[in-house]
Amino acid sequence: MFNLPFPVRDINASSGDDSLGDLPEWNLDDLYTGQDAPELKRDLDWLESACNSFAADYEGKLADLDAAGLLECIQRQERINQIAGRIMSYAGLRYYQLTTDADRAKFMSDVQEKVTNFTTPLVFFTLELNRLEDDHLAGLLDQNADLARYKPIFDRIRAMKPYQLSDEMEKFLHDLGVVGDAWERLFDETIAGLTFDIDGEPLNIEGTLNFLTDPDRKKRETAARELAEVFSGNIKTFARVHNTQAKEKEIMDRWRGMPTAQTGRHLSNQVEPEVVEALRNAVVAAYPKLSHRYYELKRKWLGLDVMQVWDRNAPLPMEDPRIVGWDEAEKTVMDAYTAFDPRMGELAQPFFKKGWIDAGVKPGKAPGAFAHPTVTDVHPYVMLNYLGKPRDVMTLAHELGHGVHQVLAAGQGEMLSSTPLTLAETASVFGEMLTFRKMLDGAKDDAQRKVMLAGKVEDMINTVVRQIAFYDFECKLHDARRGGELTPDDINALWMSVQAESLGPAFEFMDGYETFWAYIPHFVHSPFYVYAYAFGDGLVNALYSVYEDGADGFEEKYFDMLKAGGSKHHKELLAPFGLDASDPKFWDKGLAMISGFIDELEAMEG
Repeated sequence: MFNLPFPVRDINASSGDDSLGDLPEWNLDDLYTGQDAPELKRDLDWLESACNSFAADYEGKLADLDAAGLLECIQRQERINQIAGRIMSYAGLRYYQLTTDADRAKFMSDVQEKVTNFTTPLVFFTLELNRLEDDHLAGLLDQNADLARYKPIFDRIRAMKPYQLSDEMEKFLHDLGVVGDAWERLFDETIAGLTFDIDGEPLNIEGTLNFLTDPDRKKRETAARELAEVFSGNIKTFARVHNTQAKEKEIMDRWRGMPTAQTGRHLSNQVEPEVVEALRNAVVAAYPKLSHRYYELKRKWLGLDVMQVWDRNAPLPMEDPRIVGWDEAEKTVMDAYTAFDPRMGELAQPFFKKGWIDAGVKPGKAPGAFAHPTVTDVHPYVMLNYLGKPRDVMTLAHELGHGVHQVLAAGQGEMLSSTPLTLAETASVFGEMLTFRKMLDGAKDDAQRKVMLAGKVEDMINTVVRQIAFYDFECKLHDARRGGELTPDDINALWMSVQAESLGPAFEFMDGYETFWAYIPHFVHSPFYVYAYAFGDGLVNALYSVYEDGADGFEEKYFDMLKAGGSKHHKELLAPFGLDASDPKFWDKGLAMISGFIDELEAMEG
């Protein structure tokens, strides 16, 4: 299946503002000039023909190929992936610009079905590849250096060997994938179509979530209660989507013999379960010294006896509420990137100049933000919902980091450029850190420094603590669903069981907050995605400490790591920096950076 892009950052955003300046919009012409473009029809026709001829040439014959034959086979597969990816990227990006448009939704659905049908004959490839003996495949790789370059792809495919079903079943499941995608679209369209009444003004979800960061506490409370009311009014739909998706996954996992609901994600991330468990345990153990400690500080700053959920992302009383215009945001990020290495600035510049960013908040536009790599012979596209808050500048830095990473990795080709989720957050979080440090160095006084440090701590807590709490919620949800249908109240209870533990005793939870699981897209689009954020943040914190220590040749090693894309395992990529994510103490190093920022904030109080 060729999946659509989806928002990969859980951010608070809202409606547009004329003071932001001229916000850029996508120009998708580099993919196709329109849904009726002759090039699109040409590519669809080519794809159908190429898939059929590939199957005719290779099905039942993989075991007989020599090294040169297998190389040609995988290169043909790569070209098919590229054309299918280009088509689906265009359909998906166009849809996410306006998810409420019936024509765009139909076009995306029709294209998805065609691509799925065309590529069904290719299902045999991974199945036959996994039936090759290890010694036979190793011998072919030894004979041809160009073929050996694809070893990471073979390793990834063969990791699924124990969970492989019959050829007929695999083709059936491939075809059935479009049905599961329909539930994802139902979720997207339901979220995009929700209307929230804030003091008589109808707003979409982005506009409403934005009020949770408003300086006026009454407005924050109004928004939180309206979110809860609307979510509650639609909770049966959201519960049905989650029940169906979780049950579908349980059936798939059971038939494949996967030991846990998380196994598939770990395999696709090329990360060992024990590494994820070590990360999860380290973060949960650190809740008291991270989130609990920080929110107690924030409670005092806000002058409250107890915090409510609408205070979690409240601006600090001493915070400057000014709006950051788009031109200033661009300069801030570009200066930070260029200061690290001029090459990084050169890679980032086209995103601003060539229509590779869609920044404005518009009715029907998908919420959140993402960077979609499209295909290696085009370029990535970045989507934002930019509102001019300092956090939005960080989001720009984050998504631009993804974009730079995707541009650098494109040299690996279609199959090797894609980075596992656990490493996909490296450049994005590093870009955020560069931008933050640049802004922190420019703080005019201690008060401004305090606000910036607190903002960074909040972002890190949202990236590490909140995402691990999300991961625990998903683990509990999928485990509970294996015992039967879950009512909305059942899911609400699971959500609350992780919220109090992660946020700590500074909070009270209003009635209705138990429904706030409903709007998180990751749970629907990509189960267990969320731990990748914590993995990426911890990894980058450790990486940045190496950079701060002035390690020789850091910049060159960093570029080499990004250029590697998905061609190397995390152990290989981190070894040049003297780091090893499989060492449980590795995560303590990353968490220590967050704790150190909180130490500094506490010292300022002294």
